[in-house]
Amino acid sequence: MNLFNLRRHSPSLEEMAAHSAPSKAGNHPSRDCLMPCVEREAQVFVRGQGSWMWDSDSRAYLDFTQGSAANSLGHSPAVLVKAMTEQAQSLLNPGAGFLNRGMLNLAQRLCESTGSDQVHLLNTGAEANEGAIKLARKWGQLHRGGAHRIITASRSCHGRSFGAMSASGSASVDNRFEPQLPGFINVPFNDLPALHAAVDAQTVAIMLEPVQSEAGVIPATEHYLKGVERLCRELGILLILDEVQTGVGRCGTLLAEQNYAIRADIITLGKGLGGGVPVAALLARGKACCLEPGELGGTHHGNALMSAAGLAVLDTVLDKGFLQQVRDAGQHLREGLGRLANSYAQGELRGQGLLWGLTLSDNSADAVVKAALYEGLLISAPQPDCLRFTPALCVSKGNIDEMLLRLARAFSRVRTAQLQCRRGVAV
Repeated sequence: MNLFNLRRHSPSLEEMAAHSAPSKAGNHPSRDCLMPCVEREAQVFVRGQGSWMWDSDSRAYLDFTQGSAANSLGHSPAVLVKAMTEQAQSLLNPGAGFLNRGMLNLAQRLCESTGSDQVHLLNTGAEANEGAIKLARKWGQLHRGGAHRIITASRSCHGRSFGAMSASGSASVDNRFEPQLPGFINVPFNDLPALHAAVDAQTVAIMLEPVQSEAGVIPATEHYLKGVERLCRELGILLILDEVQTGVGRCGTLLAEQNYAIRADIITLGKGLGGGVPVAALLARGKACCLEPGELGGTHHGNALMSAAGLAVLDTVLDKGFLQQVRDAGQHLREGLGRLANSYAQGELRGQGLLWGLTLSDNSADAVVKAALYEGLLISAPQPDCLRFTPALCVSKGNIDEMLLRLARAFSRVRTAQLQCRRGVAV
């Protein structure tokens, strides 16, 4: 039996979108009160468990986005629910000016597991990257004669605050907002000569993502990152790694830097650290530890509730055998996507661990995402010609196989719709 042979009616892409929308019978508040800052599908989701979500019409969806990789342990994992429930019954937020046990425990666990010396806990990856920029420039004032420029890679995405957007490359959609903050130089990714040429006496740091997720899941080459580390050491400047997307096990190791056998001075974490709730971290090592009281702050940074969540996630990821399971599942996903790409004449497969991007033979990524939604599969398209897969780190091989089957149906539906469109134009 050919699993890719569809026997159901092949609707148009418009019909698929209409079919995937929730029924009007659902009594939901209007979405008109939401600012239209984010494009969202029409479904209203009400429940999630593991790799699955259910909408208000009780339709199940296999989720291979997981909140853009934020839900590192899947939807509503028992360990996270338990930790947050117990913490909520005792203390939520004592205030930024006071210590709490969860803050201390999470900071110590992060330092011990990553080989860092100091940690500042925050809410989001964008805040962590803002903190990294401030930390690097403070270090430049103290140790590099006031140097403040930070070299970043084009097509990077470090967040949506003004500082983070200014550090991001031209591919970031938010760079249409002006003005950009000064002090950032963008050079091509994976291009060592360009980096060498950009460094001057005012350079304080190089800030990179080990894998450029929003640009289409483009990993740094080992030659490149090792060369960047060597350049930073030779010139006495800081290496900042933005691991908001790649850290906390997403690439099969606790930090993606371990895959490259390098060591950054500053690392930022977010997304997966909270397992779906807002927790982020700014890690500093050695000479980069130079902040003083009052130079970074936040009302909710390191509050007891979010710290309990982060500690539960980190302990789970560091549990014996967990990261090996991530690597095994990642290999299974890579092989399956490779077979599917060959069957449907698609393009290159890129990624690490459980972060994968599949380039397409045309700019049909949005159409494939809509067709997948029709099939009860949630995937994302960071670029018009690229699909991205960020399942839960504990995803089963059975769920991966089910995803591949649904994705194959989505590819077939898009191909059929494209053929019908061409025939209509020909007529």
